[in-house]
Amino acid sequence: MCPTFICGVEKVSSEVERMSNISVSRGSTEVLDKVDGDLYVAEGATVRAKDSRKVEVSGAVQFEGDCAFACSLSTNSVKGRGGDMSVEGDLSVERTARIRDGGLDIGGSFSAREVEVDKRASVGKDLSAEKFDVGGKARVGGNTKAREIDVGGSFEAHGDVEAEKIEAGGSITIQGTTSGSSVSVGGTFEGKGKVSVDNIRVGGTAKVAGGEVRNRVSVGGTFESSNTLTFDVIDVGGRVTLASGCEGGRINVGGTLEADGDLKFTDIDVGGSARIAGDAEGRTVDVGGKFAAERNLTLAGNLDVGGAAEIGEVLKADSVSAGGSLRARRIEAGQSVRVGGRIETREGVKAARVEIGRRGQIIGVVVAEEVLLREGAEADDVHTSFLTMEEGSRARNVYAKRAYLERGCKIAGELKYTEELKKEEDIYFAREPEKTDRLPSPPI
Repeated sequence: MCPTFICGVEKVSSEVERMSNISVSRGSTEVLDKVDGDLYVAEGATVRAKDSRKVEVSGAVQFEGDCAFACSLSTNSVKGRGGDMSVEGDLSVERTARIRDGGLDIGGSFSAREVEVDKRASVGKDLSAEKFDVGGKARVGGNTKAREIDVGGSFEAHGDVEAEKIEAGGSITIQGTTSGSSVSVGGTFEGKGKVSVDNIRVGGTAKVAGGEVRNRVSVGGTFESSNTLTFDVIDVGGRVTLASGCEGGRINVGGTLEADGDLKFTDIDVGGSARIAGDAEGRTVDVGGKFAAERNLTLAGNLDVGGAAEIGEVLKADSVSAGGSLRARRIEAGQSVRVGGRIETREGVKAARVEIGRRGQIIGVVVAEEVLLREGAEADDVHTSFLTMEEGSRARNVYAKRAYLERGCKIAGELKYTEELKKEEDIYFAREPEKTDRLPSPPI
């Protein structure tokens, strides 16, 4: 049976396509239904379906150069070279779709076992594949479900993405939720929906809308979560910004950390500065520069700050160390509080040991087993078992079991002790020291 030509361009096949392989010649348009074999499409050719339905090919669709399917298409496999393949409707591939030196444009949904496209790929609706490998840019308009996604350039998904592994050399943007094992990208990652993954690895910037990262967030530049996030480890070279209510394990930041509300963690290690706008609870905090917690800070271990530390309400920790200044409504430490410059409280500081550095200042009452005022330092009221005031230091009122005052010290109020007072020369007492059987009760 000979084919019929319409206007010298469009050829309609009905019986031939059921007999063997079909070839669509260069620049022509052919209307097909079912092909029991392979379909060969030449450059510039167009395939249409009868009654606007899809074309079904039992074998492979093979093409060279650009070609178009003005319909939906189902086939066993796709093999192309040197051009772009466009499908107006859905594309269903039972096995593999491989396009060398070309691209793929699908208006509807796309399903295949494996996809390998050298240049770009665009899917208008949903994508389903075990492996989706694109050399350039990939875009999915709907939901994506795959075992592996590997894109050399940028990957953009407008729906939810579920994949064990997502990799891109340039950028990843996901409008919906992201779930699976790992996200890895050389440039930027933006998850506008919640994430539920094991790992996020980004060379530049990463932004997520909260969710869960079960293992590690590793980002070279900046990381931001705009909603509640649970995590195990956050490791970022530059800046971290977290929404209120985030909870997790270690936070390691080379630059700055900003938490917009409450934060729970195990350990924080920041090279620059850190600010928590709510309550903070964890094990340790180590900040190279300035640290601020606008409400309460509760630590099972140590607070170690190279510069200034400001706590809006109550600070509780095992030990506290600040190179510059420390301010809080009240400070409670199981072991020690050591500050180089200034301690300021409204209700006082209580610890096993309190130490202020040379020419430092303590504003607020001190209650401790041992208090050390370094040379030239000054303090308000001190309640302690053992007080050492180095040369030239000053205090207002002192209540101690034992006190040792070096040369040039000054007591502006009263000094009461129960066991021993040792003093060097040139000591100023506003009142004569008094040995007593009982000291006043500490205010905290």
